[in-house]
Amino acid sequence: MQATDQIIKKTFPITGLSCASCAVSAESMLSATPGVIHVGVNFANASATVEYEPQQVTLQQLKSAVQSIGYDLVTDESPEAAEALEDLHQQQFRTLKKKAVWSIIFSVPLVIIGMFFMDIPYGNYIMWALSTPVVLVFGRQFFVNAWRQAKHRNANMDTLVALSTSIAYIFSVFNTLYPEYWHSRGLHAHVYFEAAAVVITFILLGRLLEEKAKSNTSSAIKKLIGLQPKTVTLIRSNDETIEVPLAQVQVGDLLLVKPGEKIPVDGIVTSGSSYIDESMISGEPLPVLKEKEAEVFAGTINQKGVLRFKAIKVGGDTMLAQIIKLVQEAQGSKAPVQQLVDKIAGIFVPVVTGIALLTMLIWVIFGGDNGFTQGLLAMVTVLVIACPCALGLATPTAIMVGVGKGAENGLLIKDAESLELAHKVDAIVLDKTGTITEGKPVVTGIEWANTQASTLAAVLYSMEQQSEHPLASAVVKYMNAEKPVHLDHFESKTGKGVEATYKGQQYYIGSRTYINEQKVTVPATLESKSNAWLADAATVIWFANQKEALAVIAIADKLKDTSAAAVAQLQQMGVAVYMLTGDNAQTAKIVAEKTGIKNYKAGVLPSEKAAFVKELQQKGLTVAMVGDGINDSHALAQADVSIAMGHGTDIAMDVARMTIISSDLQQLPKAIRLSRQTVRLIRQNLFWAFIYNLIGIPLAAGILYPINGFQLDPMIAGAAMALSSVSVVSNSLRLKWSKL
Repeated sequence: MQATDQIIKKTFPITGLSCASCAVSAESMLSATPGVIHVGVNFANASATVEYEPQQVTLQQLKSAVQSIGYDLVTDESPEAAEALEDLHQQQFRTLKKKAVWSIIFSVPLVIIGMFFMDIPYGNYIMWALSTPVVLVFGRQFFVNAWRQAKHRNANMDTLVALSTSIAYIFSVFNTLYPEYWHSRGLHAHVYFEAAAVVITFILLGRLLEEKAKSNTSSAIKKLIGLQPKTVTLIRSNDETIEVPLAQVQVGDLLLVKPGEKIPVDGIVTSGSSYIDESMISGEPLPVLKEKEAEVFAGTINQKGVLRFKAIKVGGDTMLAQIIKLVQEAQGSKAPVQQLVDKIAGIFVPVVTGIALLTMLIWVIFGGDNGFTQGLLAMVTVLVIACPCALGLATPTAIMVGVGKGAENGLLIKDAESLELAHKVDAIVLDKTGTITEGKPVVTGIEWANTQASTLAAVLYSMEQQSEHPLASAVVKYMNAEKPVHLDHFESKTGKGVEATYKGQQYYIGSRTYINEQKVTVPATLESKSNAWLADAATVIWFANQKEALAVIAIADKLKDTSAAAVAQLQQMGVAVYMLTGDNAQTAKIVAEKTGIKNYKAGVLPSEKAAFVKELQQKGLTVAMVGDGINDSHALAQADVSIAMGHGTDIAMDVARMTIISSDLQQLPKAIRLSRQTVRLIRQNLFWAFIYNLIGIPLAAGILYPINGFQLDPMIAGAAMALSSVSVVSNSLRLKWSKL
């Protein structure tokens, strides 16, 4: 292969993946394509991240490689193709749901007849009629996928399901149509229609739960894209304004943004002033003042003023587009947790098939006159008892109970992977604003110069009511018991403060710098109080008249009551706690000291948060990221376990695989304990499922027959299979009554 300068890295959706080994097959086919440097196929979000040299391989060649094994690579990146793909996913989910529901409807009466009323007239024919739609219609996908795997000499869960259910079904059909074949040999013709149907029903239910969790992975990207307005107001050379689609905006265009609108592209302000909510980028709650020459970013929200700005980055170059790309890459680059059951099935299926055939052969050779008949029964018994019901239920039942237990305790868990991984977490990265703190500015104290000055509280309240400054609303909320007065004059000094006239007297509210400009006297008591609050990382605003400062007000983002206790619990569990914030170093230091966090970083950008998570992962740590803002979405996607606060943004909650509904950090230790208990249950379930097979298969093959004449009846094998499933489910239910 010739060396080339250009390497492209792209993430493409893949359709048709049904299990983790399907992802491995697709990955190996893409890796084998000339010109492809690296591939990562993620089964969890059905995507492939491909690094390739465009001079060596085309997108069509990549698509053809995947299509050759029965899947499809979606290389069309247009909005129409994305919508069509989403429609396809929704349609597939609805189809799977219908199959699962109808399978249950047919299986319930089938089990009742098979277990209690098998001797009713035409019972076998009724069971045949009930099982046929389940096996041949609703379970068709298992046979199709098993055939695809067989063509490439692979085996997975679908192979195991298809093999056991088809043998049980075909054997039952034969026994229904030709019962005299067995009667003439002194044997009873048993049928196993209910075994075939129930296995398919259970597996369909498991797939439905899996698809439901996976279907949410793309919604985060869609909501990020939704932050971009579809149209923008373009200013022409003659100062006329016109509304145009976002896609038509070019670098250098002059744009107008009105109050309440989203900034459409990155740019530089040319005129006007306003406060912009940039929490999606910085994560900080306070809007930022934007005046001439200030930078503005796509997706941020204009508050009250009108801005004109020049576009400097459009389309895929904007900061929002970069965040979207980073989230996509982080989601796609995570290697899927290879499902243990699929790994086992790859070895288990050929081994069980070999045992079944060997059993048949031994009986034919050494079984005497009825060797073939007993050999056939023994072969079917092996395949029935080896049915993967208990194996298939071992993980999903424990996960289902674990997810339910989490919900009862205020933890929403979106997928099995997070619940399985959380028990390994040895480092937790916490965002500050909205995670450790409340995430909104509140007044923490007002200090008046003297009691007489406090009678002017109504003036202060009335001025803040009319102020556009984002901190004013915190003061208004704090002083809502006051009755407003009529101000004779009010004026906002953008970036400084406000001034008003009341009963012939001038009053000012603003920063210390603004108050100093008025040349007023500052009492020592207020000066001392202000310095104390500033040292505690609060924002201080001043209230003064023409002569002297009347009051100081402290505004801060308060720590949550439970944050320090939660950090202490995590550290006692052996988990290292890190804090990252876009705030200044002084504030970060004080918050860290108050909560007992030893490791923290201030002034951190969104991309740097993700890089920090990656750095910890490279040290061999399993990292959980906890955040609440859009600015945390890339780091959440990068982390091994991602946790969002319930009062945070929809984007953070969509990217994160766990959500703390109450936003109480004390739920974090509970989440780790729940994961540890669930993983312990999964291991127990798999152990019992294997013990069942290790004991059951030799008995089914007739290993005791030469010793005491015992041969396991297929009906007993079916009952044993059902019992193994019940034991696994019962063991999982124990988690419901455990304490976190």
